[in-house]
Amino acid sequence: MSDVERFYRGRNVLVTGAGGFIGSHLAEALVGAGANVTAMIKYGSSSHWGNLEYASVAAKKSMEVVSGNVEDSDFVTSVVKGKDVVFHLAALIAIPYSYLAPRSYVRTNVEGTLNVAEAARRLGTARVVHTSTSEVYGTALREPIDEDHPLQGQSPYSASKIGADKIAESYYRSFGTPIVTLRPFNTFGPRQSARAFIPTIISQALTREVIELGALDPMRDMTFVNDTVNGFLAAGAVTGVEGQTINLGTGVTASIGEFSEIILKLMKSSKKIVQDPKRLRPADSEVLKLVSDNSKAKQLLDWSPTTSVEDGLKATIEFVEANIKLYRPDIYNV
Repeated sequence: MSDVERFYRGRNVLVTGAGGFIGSHLAEALVGAGANVTAMIKYGSSSHWGNLEYASVAAKKSMEVVSGNVEDSDFVTSVVKGKDVVFHLAALIAIPYSYLAPRSYVRTNVEGTLNVAEAARRLGTARVVHTSTSEVYGTALREPIDEDHPLQGQSPYSASKIGADKIAESYYRSFGTPIVTLRPFNTFGPRQSARAFIPTIISQALTREVIELGALDPMRDMTFVNDTVNGFLAAGAVTGVEGQTINLGTGVTASIGEFSEIILKLMKSSKKIVQDPKRLRPADSEVLKLVSDNSKAKQLLDWSPTTSVEDGLKATIEFVEANIKLYRPDIYNV
Protein backbone atom coordinates (compact mmCIF):
# COMPACT_ATOMS: atom_id res chain seq x y z
CA MET A 1 0.00 0.00 0.00
CA SER A 2 1.36 3.44 -0.96
CA ASP A 3 1.72 6.40 1.40
CA VAL A 4 -1.25 8.05 -0.34
CA GLU A 5 -3.45 5.00 0.26
CA ARG A 6 -2.30 4.75 3.88
CA PHE A 7 -3.40 8.36 4.39
CA TYR A 8 -7.04 7.31 3.99
CA ARG A 9 -7.03 4.51 6.54
CA GLY A 10 -9.75 5.32 9.08
CA ARG A 11 -10.58 8.73 7.58
CA ASN A 12 -14.15 9.83 6.96
CA VAL A 13 -14.56 10.55 3.26
CA LEU A 14 -17.49 11.73 1.13
CA VAL A 15 -17.75 11.14 -2.62
CA THR A 16 -20.50 13.10 -4.37
CA GLY A 17 -21.50 11.65 -7.72
CA ALA A 18 -20.50 8.19 -6.48
CA GLY A 19 -23.02 6.54 -8.79
CA GLY A 20 -21.21 7.91 -11.82
CA PHE A 21 -18.37 6.56 -13.91
CA ILE A 22 -15.28 8.00 -12.17
CA GLY A 23 -17.05 8.42 -8.82
CA SER A 24 -17.88 4.73 -8.51
CA HIS A 25 -14.28 3.70 -9.17
CA LEU A 26 -13.04 6.32 -6.70
CA ALA A 27 -15.43 5.21 -3.94
CA GLU A 28 -14.35 1.61 -4.42
CA ALA A 29 -10.66 2.54 -4.31
CA LEU A 30 -11.19 4.53 -1.10
CA VAL A 31 -12.84 1.53 0.55
CA GLY A 32 -9.84 -0.53 -0.52
CA ALA A 33 -7.55 2.00 1.15
CA GLY A 34 -9.43 1.64 4.45
CA ALA A 35 -11.46 4.86 4.41
CA ASN A 36 -14.91 5.21 5.94
CA VAL A 37 -16.73 6.07 2.73
CA THR A 38 -20.04 7.85 2.34
CA ALA A 39 -21.11 7.49 -1.28
CA MET A 40 -23.64 10.09 -2.37
CA ILE A 41 -25.80 9.17 -5.35
CA LYS A 42 -28.62 11.12 -6.95
CA TYR A 43 -32.01 10.45 -5.39
CA GLY A 44 -34.50 8.49 -7.46
CA SER A 45 -37.37 6.09 -6.92
CA SER A 46 -35.28 3.14 -8.10
CA SER A 47 -33.14 1.25 -5.62
CA HIS A 48 -30.38 1.03 -8.23
CA TRP A 49 -27.02 2.51 -7.19
CA GLY A 50 -25.84 3.40 -10.68
CA ASN A 51 -22.26 2.36 -11.42
CA LEU A 52 -21.71 1.44 -7.78
CA GLU A 53 -23.63 -1.74 -8.62
CA TYR A 54 -20.48 -2.92 -10.44
CA ALA A 55 -18.20 -2.44 -7.45
CA SER A 56 -17.19 -5.54 -5.53
CA VAL A 57 -19.65 -6.99 -3.04
CA ALA A 58 -17.17 -6.30 -0.22
CA ALA A 59 -16.79 -2.66 -1.27
CA LYS A 60 -20.54 -2.10 -1.41
CA LYS A 61 -21.00 -3.61 2.04
CA SER A 62 -18.26 -1.39 3.44
CA MET A 63 -19.61 1.98 2.29
CA GLU A 64 -22.62 4.02 3.34
CA VAL A 65 -24.70 4.94 0.30
CA VAL A 66 -26.93 8.01 0.66
CA SER A 67 -29.36 9.38 -1.92
CA GLY A 68 -29.89 13.08 -2.40
CA ASN A 69 -29.48 16.07 -4.66
CA VAL A 70 -26.38 18.26 -4.77
CA GLU A 71 -28.66 21.22 -5.50
CA ASP A 72 -30.16 20.90 -1.99
CA SER A 73 -27.87 22.90 0.30
CA ASP A 74 -29.35 21.49 3.51
CA PHE A 75 -28.83 17.93 2.36
CA VAL A 76 -25.29 18.68 1.18
CA THR A 77 -24.40 20.20 4.54
CA SER A 78 -25.72 17.12 6.33
CA VAL A 79 -23.50 14.73 4.35
CA VAL A 80 -20.39 16.95 4.43
CA LYS A 81 -20.59 17.19 8.23
CA GLY A 82 -17.94 15.11 9.96
CA LYS A 83 -15.95 14.36 6.81
CA ASP A 84 -12.17 14.76 6.63
CA VAL A 85 -12.04 14.80 2.83
CA VAL A 86 -14.78 15.58 0.31
CA PHE A 87 -14.45 14.52 -3.32
CA HIS A 88 -16.96 16.50 -5.36
CA LEU A 89 -17.79 14.73 -8.63
CA ALA A 90 -21.58 15.20 -8.82
CA ALA A 91 -22.33 16.96 -12.11
CA LEU A 92 -24.23 16.88 -15.35
CA ILE A 93 -21.57 16.02 -17.94
CA ALA A 94 -23.18 15.21 -21.31
CA ILE A 95 -22.32 17.96 -23.78
CA PRO A 96 -25.16 17.28 -26.28
CA TYR A 97 -27.79 17.42 -23.52
CA SER A 98 -26.39 20.78 -22.38
CA TYR A 99 -27.61 22.24 -25.69
CA LEU A 100 -31.13 21.09 -24.79
CA ALA A 101 -31.24 21.90 -21.07
CA PRO A 102 -28.57 24.51 -20.26
CA ARG A 103 -30.28 25.85 -17.13
CA SER A 104 -30.11 22.44 -15.46
CA TYR A 105 -26.32 22.48 -15.93
CA VAL A 106 -26.05 25.79 -14.12
CA ARG A 107 -28.19 24.52 -11.27
CA THR A 108 -26.36 21.24 -10.85
CA ASN A 109 -22.80 22.18 -11.72
CA VAL A 110 -22.54 25.77 -10.46
CA GLU A 111 -25.04 25.80 -7.59
CA GLY A 112 -24.09 22.26 -6.59
CA THR A 113 -20.45 23.27 -6.30
CA LEU A 114 -21.45 26.36 -4.34
CA ASN A 115 -23.34 24.15 -1.89
CA VAL A 116 -20.36 21.85 -1.38
CA ALA A 117 -17.92 24.74 -0.98
CA GLU A 118 -20.18 26.59 1.47
CA ALA A 119 -20.76 23.46 3.56
CA ALA A 120 -17.01 22.83 3.69
CA ARG A 121 -16.37 26.46 4.69
CA ARG A 122 -18.91 26.41 7.50
CA LEU A 123 -17.91 22.98 8.80
CA GLY A 124 -14.14 23.43 8.53
CA THR A 125 -13.57 20.46 6.21
CA ALA A 126 -9.85 19.72 5.90
CA ARG A 127 -9.80 19.10 2.13
CA VAL A 128 -12.19 19.37 -0.80
CA VAL A 129 -11.25 17.98 -4.20
CA HIS A 130 -13.37 19.66 -6.87
CA THR A 131 -13.72 18.06 -10.30
CA SER A 132 -13.24 20.23 -13.37
CA THR A 133 -12.84 19.09 -16.99
CA SER A 134 -10.50 19.72 -19.92
CA GLU A 135 -13.56 21.02 -21.81
CA VAL A 136 -13.14 24.34 -19.98
CA TYR A 137 -10.08 25.02 -22.15
CA GLY A 138 -11.96 24.65 -25.43
CA THR A 139 -9.93 24.06 -28.58
CA ALA A 140 -6.22 24.30 -27.78
CA LEU A 141 -4.84 27.79 -28.42
CA ARG A 142 -1.38 26.52 -27.51
CA GLU A 143 0.02 23.06 -26.92
CA PRO A 144 0.28 21.27 -24.63
CA ILE A 145 -2.49 22.81 -22.54
CA ASP A 146 -1.27 23.92 -19.13
CA GLU A 147 -3.41 25.16 -16.26
CA ASP A 148 -2.92 28.80 -17.29
CA HIS A 149 -4.43 28.24 -20.73
CA PRO A 150 -7.40 30.57 -21.38
CA LEU A 151 -10.84 29.21 -20.51
CA GLN A 152 -13.36 29.09 -23.35
CA GLY A 153 -17.05 28.33 -22.90
CA GLN A 154 -17.64 26.44 -26.12
CA SER A 155 -20.76 24.65 -24.82
CA PRO A 156 -23.24 25.29 -22.02
CA TYR A 157 -21.62 22.34 -20.25
CA SER A 158 -18.13 23.83 -20.39
CA ALA A 159 -19.48 27.25 -19.36
CA SER A 160 -21.14 25.70 -16.31
CA LYS A 161 -17.90 23.97 -15.34
CA ILE A 162 -15.96 27.21 -15.74
CA GLY A 163 -18.48 28.77 -13.37
CA ALA A 164 -18.06 25.89 -10.91
CA ASP A 165 -14.27 26.18 -11.07
CA LYS A 166 -14.45 29.88 -10.32
CA ILE A 167 -16.74 29.25 -7.34
CA ALA A 168 -14.13 26.82 -6.00
CA GLU A 169 -11.33 29.31 -6.65
CA SER A 170 -13.25 32.13 -4.99
CA TYR A 171 -13.83 30.09 -1.83
CA TYR A 172 -10.12 29.41 -1.51
CA ARG A 173 -9.19 33.05 -2.16
CA SER A 174 -11.99 34.59 -0.09
CA PHE A 175 -12.26 32.21 2.85
CA GLY A 176 -9.21 29.97 2.73
CA THR A 177 -11.42 26.93 2.11
CA PRO A 178 -8.91 24.17 1.33
CA ILE A 179 -10.09 23.27 -2.18
CA VAL A 180 -8.02 21.57 -4.86
CA THR A 181 -9.36 21.57 -8.42
CA LEU A 182 -8.53 18.64 -10.69
CA ARG A 183 -8.98 18.89 -14.45
CA PRO A 184 -9.14 15.37 -15.88
CA PHE A 185 -8.76 15.18 -19.62
CA ASN A 186 -10.87 12.50 -21.34
CA THR A 187 -11.20 9.57 -18.95
CA PHE A 188 -12.30 6.17 -20.27
CA GLY A 189 -12.75 2.66 -18.97
CA PRO A 190 -15.26 0.12 -17.63
CA ARG A 191 -18.65 1.51 -16.51
CA GLN A 192 -18.57 4.51 -18.86
CA SER A 193 -21.88 5.25 -20.57
CA ALA A 194 -22.61 5.42 -24.29
CA ARG A 195 -22.66 9.21 -24.04
CA ALA A 196 -18.89 8.83 -24.56
CA PHE A 197 -17.47 7.81 -27.90
CA ILE A 198 -15.45 4.76 -26.83
CA PRO A 199 -18.40 2.77 -25.38
CA THR A 200 -20.45 3.96 -28.35
CA ILE A 201 -17.99 2.42 -30.81
CA ILE A 202 -17.67 -0.82 -28.84
CA SER A 203 -21.40 -1.35 -28.30
CA GLN A 204 -22.23 -0.62 -31.94
CA ALA A 205 -19.42 -2.88 -33.18
CA LEU A 206 -20.90 -5.70 -31.10
CA THR A 207 -24.49 -5.30 -32.27
CA ARG A 208 -24.73 -3.41 -35.56
CA GLU A 209 -23.53 -3.72 -39.13
CA VAL A 210 -22.53 -0.05 -39.37
CA ILE A 211 -21.04 2.23 -36.70
CA GLU A 212 -22.51 5.73 -36.55
CA LEU A 213 -20.39 8.49 -35.04
CA GLY A 214 -20.14 12.26 -35.09
CA ALA A 215 -16.97 14.13 -36.03
CA LEU A 216 -13.89 11.92 -36.40
CA ASP A 217 -11.26 14.69 -36.61
CA PRO A 218 -11.36 16.09 -33.02
CA MET A 219 -8.33 15.01 -31.03
CA ARG A 220 -8.50 13.80 -27.45
CA ASP A 221 -6.06 13.00 -24.63
CA MET A 222 -7.42 9.75 -23.16
CA THR A 223 -6.63 8.61 -19.61
CA PHE A 224 -7.65 5.24 -18.18
CA VAL A 225 -10.02 5.54 -15.23
CA ASN A 226 -7.70 3.81 -12.72
CA ASP A 227 -5.03 6.42 -13.43
CA THR A 228 -7.55 9.24 -13.01
CA VAL A 229 -8.64 7.76 -9.68
CA ASN A 230 -5.03 7.66 -8.49
CA GLY A 231 -4.81 11.37 -9.26
CA PHE A 232 -7.89 12.02 -7.13
CA LEU A 233 -6.47 10.00 -4.25
CA ALA A 234 -3.25 12.00 -4.37
CA ALA A 235 -5.10 15.33 -4.54
CA GLY A 236 -7.02 14.46 -1.39
CA ALA A 237 -3.92 13.41 0.55
CA VAL A 238 -0.89 15.46 -0.50
CA THR A 239 -0.15 18.50 1.65
CA GLY A 240 0.34 22.04 0.39
CA VAL A 241 -1.79 21.86 -2.78
CA GLU A 242 -4.79 23.83 -1.53
CA GLY A 243 -5.90 26.46 -4.05
CA GLN A 244 -4.18 24.70 -6.94
CA THR A 245 -5.71 23.65 -10.25
CA ILE A 246 -4.08 20.52 -11.65
CA ASN A 247 -4.45 18.74 -14.99
CA LEU A 248 -4.74 14.96 -15.17
CA GLY A 249 -3.88 13.71 -18.65
CA THR A 250 -1.40 11.64 -20.60
CA GLY A 251 0.12 14.40 -22.71
CA VAL A 252 -0.59 12.34 -25.84
CA THR A 253 -3.44 13.02 -28.26
CA ALA A 254 -5.08 11.21 -31.17
CA SER A 255 -8.20 11.73 -33.24
CA ILE A 256 -11.51 10.03 -32.57
CA GLY A 257 -11.07 8.36 -35.93
CA GLU A 258 -7.68 6.97 -34.87
CA PHE A 259 -9.09 5.68 -31.59
CA SER A 260 -11.90 4.06 -33.58
CA GLU A 261 -9.39 2.19 -35.72
CA ILE A 262 -7.54 0.91 -32.64
CA ILE A 263 -10.77 -0.29 -31.03
CA LEU A 264 -11.98 -2.10 -34.14
CA LYS A 265 -8.57 -3.73 -34.57
CA LEU A 266 -8.64 -4.98 -30.97
CA MET A 267 -12.16 -6.32 -31.58
CA LYS A 268 -11.10 -7.90 -34.88
CA SER A 269 -13.93 -6.01 -36.56
CA SER A 270 -14.00 -4.60 -40.09
CA LYS A 271 -17.31 -2.79 -39.71
CA LYS A 272 -17.70 0.49 -41.54
CA ILE A 273 -17.85 3.85 -39.73
CA VAL A 274 -20.28 6.44 -41.10
CA GLN A 275 -20.92 9.99 -39.96
CA ASP A 276 -24.32 10.70 -38.43
CA PRO A 277 -25.16 14.43 -38.83
CA LYS A 278 -27.26 14.56 -35.67
CA ARG A 279 -24.19 13.57 -33.62
CA LEU A 280 -22.21 16.62 -34.77
CA ARG A 281 -21.73 19.56 -32.43
CA PRO A 282 -22.40 23.08 -33.71
CA ALA A 283 -19.25 24.13 -35.56
CA ASP A 284 -18.13 26.82 -33.10
CA SER A 285 -18.89 24.54 -30.15
CA GLU A 286 -16.73 21.60 -31.23
CA VAL A 287 -13.47 21.30 -29.31
CA LEU A 288 -10.98 20.34 -32.00
CA LYS A 289 -7.93 19.41 -29.98
CA LEU A 290 -7.13 18.61 -26.35
CA VAL A 291 -3.66 17.59 -25.17
CA SER A 292 -2.54 18.06 -21.59
CA ASP A 293 0.54 19.41 -19.95
CA ASN A 294 0.64 17.13 -16.89
CA SER A 295 3.91 18.42 -15.46
CA LYS A 296 2.16 20.11 -12.53
CA ALA A 297 0.54 16.81 -11.51
CA LYS A 298 3.94 15.13 -11.64
CA GLN A 299 5.51 17.89 -9.56
CA LEU A 300 2.81 18.40 -6.92
CA LEU A 301 1.11 14.99 -6.74
CA ASP A 302 3.88 12.67 -7.96
CA TRP A 303 1.28 11.47 -10.45
CA SER A 304 1.60 10.17 -13.97
CA PRO A 305 -0.55 7.70 -15.91
CA THR A 306 0.67 4.10 -16.07
CA THR A 307 -1.97 2.31 -18.18
CA SER A 308 -1.47 2.15 -21.94
CA VAL A 309 -4.34 3.08 -24.24
CA GLU A 310 -4.48 -0.47 -25.62
CA ASP A 311 -4.62 -2.09 -22.17
CA GLY A 312 -7.32 0.36 -21.10
CA LEU A 313 -9.32 -0.29 -24.24
CA LYS A 314 -9.10 -4.05 -23.75
CA ALA A 315 -10.56 -3.69 -20.24
CA THR A 316 -13.31 -1.42 -21.58
CA ILE A 317 -14.19 -3.80 -24.41
CA GLU A 318 -14.39 -6.66 -21.92
CA PHE A 319 -16.80 -4.69 -19.71
CA VAL A 320 -19.08 -3.64 -22.56
CA GLU A 321 -19.16 -7.18 -23.94
CA ALA A 322 -20.16 -8.54 -20.53
CA ASN A 323 -22.76 -5.81 -19.96
CA ILE A 324 -24.11 -5.10 -23.43
CA LYS A 325 -27.66 -4.92 -22.04
CA LEU A 326 -26.70 -1.62 -20.37
CA TYR A 327 -26.36 0.00 -23.78
CA ARG A 328 -28.84 0.97 -26.50
CA PRO A 329 -26.59 0.97 -29.56
CA ASP A 330 -29.48 1.64 -31.94
CA ILE A 331 -30.12 5.16 -30.60
CA TYR A 332 -28.08 8.34 -30.14
CA ASN A 333 -27.46 8.70 -26.40
CA VAL A 334 -27.36 12.40 -25.57
